[in-house]
Amino acid sequence: MILLLGATGYIGQAFASELQRRGCCFIPLTRKAFDYTSFNLLFDYVRKMKPEFVINAAGYSGRPNIDACEEDRMETLQANVLLPQTVVRACQMTNTPWGQISSGSIYSGAKVFEAGELRIEKDLNRLEVRRHFEEHSDQFLGFTELDEPNFSFRSGPCSFYSGTKALAEESIRGGMGFIWRLRIPFNGRDEPRNLLSKLQRYSKIHDCVNSLSQLEDSVRACLDLIAARAPYGIYNINNPGAVTTRQVVEMIQRILKPDRGFDYWLDDDEFYRSGAKARRSSCILSASKLLQTGVKIRCVKEALEDSLERWQPGLAANRWTGPRSESLMSFRSD
Repeated sequence: MILLLGATGYIGQAFASELQRRGCCFIPLTRKAFDYTSFNLLFDYVRKMKPEFVINAAGYSGRPNIDACEEDRMETLQANVLLPQTVVRACQMTNTPWGQISSGSIYSGAKVFEAGELRIEKDLNRLEVRRHFEEHSDQFLGFTELDEPNFSFRSGPCSFYSGTKALAEESIRGGMGFIWRLRIPFNGRDEPRNLLSKLQRYSKIHDCVNSLSQLEDSVRACLDLIAARAPYGIYNINNPGAVTTRQVVEMIQRILKPDRGFDYWLDDDEFYRSGAKARRSSCILSASKLLQTGVKIRCVKEALEDSLERWQPGLAANRWTGPRSESLMSFRSD
């Protein structure tokens, strides 16, 4: 049996749907039904229920976006740092393997191979860097799991949200657990947390370069790592490749043909002066470690095209409807 925390969130719902599709026995927990932020309550629950695996998909990214984290610092700290520590401590004390949803937003930039040398470029929106990406995107390599975060409290400036995500990783890594880094999730269903939904609703768009994570692809990859008995540790769970925001908008225009135009902020200075409070992470992640385990995941452009081709307007179908327990996935417990 699998214990799923944060089962009603954007990512949690995707886990619940995929677990249901696989016929896995799981218990979905929400904070309204059970206060899993309390260590004593969670520890007792895990000890009594004896789950084979615990997934923590709960967290706080602000409403409507990470700008809110700059003001709701206590809630952000509790949800993104203290809760993962609570979950992992309860799992360690009951010898239960776990998986924690993290974020690739703890990095800024990419590794650029140019003139025979590999260097780290932190600002992908510098004019000459952006031009080089558009002409030679193959020379831009992503950060790996071995690279220390460079958009964190230890390596600022960063957003408060990104700082808490990096701090959580630092405090829980190691042991019988996975840290799964998703990067700007999207899918084919219109929801407030979906990148494709946001881009269709923004009055002005901030154009930047990023790796992305197709939600269902990413959830399947996380569960495949468990089923494949892959080594515990940190994994970037993103679709290989990187895209500009303009490229994504062009796909939206070509496939969905929305009845509106799209305006862009002139540059980063204008965006941060008039459109945002928190610094945004623009980065490329490497999915090589994930792929080397044998887990398959589509390239980002293919995933984007497919999500838009299958687009479901409104908060529509395919939501998880409840647990089922026809069979049990084989998890390791050593």
